[in-house]
Amino acid sequence: MIKNARAFRTIRYALAGLLLTSASALAADVTGEWWIEGKFGRIRIEKCSDRMWGLISWEQASGATDYNNPDPAKRKRQTLGMPILLGLKQTADNRWDGKVYSPEDGKFWDINISLVSANKLRLQGCLLFFCGGQTWDRAPVGFKANEEAGNNSRISATPSNKPLPKGANGPPKAAPFETAKDVCSAVTASKS
Repeated sequence: MIKNARAFRTIRYALAGLLLTSASALAADVTGEWWIEGKFGRIRIEKCSDRMWGLISWEQASGATDYNNPDPAKRKRQTLGMPILLGLKQTADNRWDGKVYSPEDGKFWDINISLVSANKLRLQGCLLFFCGGQTWDRAPVGFKANEEAGNNSRISATPSNKPLPKGANGPPKAAPFETAKDVCSAVTASKS
């Protein structure tokens, strides 16, 4: 009887360990599609080489340009498809550190990202002494999801009191990122 109880306890601990290992592996998957705060755009995060990159994959109103970029030559480039999470390196089980580019103010911020849950991503960052953060919700992926987002009046209507970015006045539009390879190819192209 004691032998059976020990065997049962050993199996129970092994199963608990397996569940915890699986949960932490699942919790650390930041790849995929994420609604930015306010749901006026989405970011596609993928691993390219050994770093995480995030590109603008959907815009509530198309036509926005990078008008606040400190480089005047880049101010007319479209924001759709532009990398904003720039080469984040994993520094812990559920943490990636790096830079984010904000087209809203044309600044680069030091940030870290981590999952709060499987469907909530927390970004925290600082520029000099100014610190802040956002929580992004996981979004559906693919052309069908983009069509649904564009047809959903709740999402396609202005979700916040913030004005639309300069030039953004067209219908919702998605970048053609269907695979991680598509994202990594766009990252490589943006570096040249």
